[in-house]
Amino acid sequence: MLPARQEIARLVICEDDPLTLELLCDHLLADRYGVLPAPTASDALRHCRFNQPDLMLLDLSLPDAFGLDVLREIREADGIEKRFDPGLPVIVLSGRGDHTDRIRGLEAGADDYLVKPFVHGELRARIAAVLRRREPRREGPSRIGELVVDPARRRVNVGGREVRLAKKEFTLLLVLAGDPTRVFSKQELLQAAWGFRSPNQTRTLDSHASRLRRKLDPEHGRFVQNVWGVGYRLVDG
Repeated sequence: MLPARQEIARLVICEDDPLTLELLCDHLLADRYGVLPAPTASDALRHCRFNQPDLMLLDLSLPDAFGLDVLREIREADGIEKRFDPGLPVIVLSGRGDHTDRIRGLEAGADDYLVKPFVHGELRARIAAVLRRREPRREGPSRIGELVVDPARRRVNVGGREVRLAKKEFTLLLVLAGDPTRVFSKQELLQAAWGFRSPNQTRTLDSHASRLRRKLDPEHGRFVQNVWGVGYRLVDG
């Protein structure tokens, strides 16, 4: 039996040149990344909407849209209606190496900017660095009353019952569990879990917090407590 292939992360590769796209996909597959090829902006956004990637490589010159408009579309999403993750890590790959273009890309929300032509080893290192910055700290399980959160195994138990959480619900719980009983402001939680830079996306947070509360305790809604006018905290029931 052949060994199972363990993917490091799933990447959207948005590049309109067929040869460059094929080469990137081949190299990244060999590096044990899952790849989602996207020759157009619409393909890239479709992958972001339905396939929950961990990172996107984004060319700026696309046949159907400007790359920075794709980036802004993702960063301005609320995480619910458009179903994009606004905190999705994005590395811009562009032949435009002027400092003005670099600054414009970073100001639009890119996590990194790499100028073509580049060495694949450098791209691989930058992908790994961006993914590391986005990972939660690897710590042991936390216990808050009957609630046990295991970051390393991505497992949650309440009184011995395993609770299955969506990706953002788990991330939100990790933030709250990092300092139980502390009241986190909505702005802090939006920044930590979604990467939002402004506090105007409260519906996203409130919806996820409500679902998290119901999943952790369907009968009584314990653990996730709304502190009116401030934010949320985790309590031991």
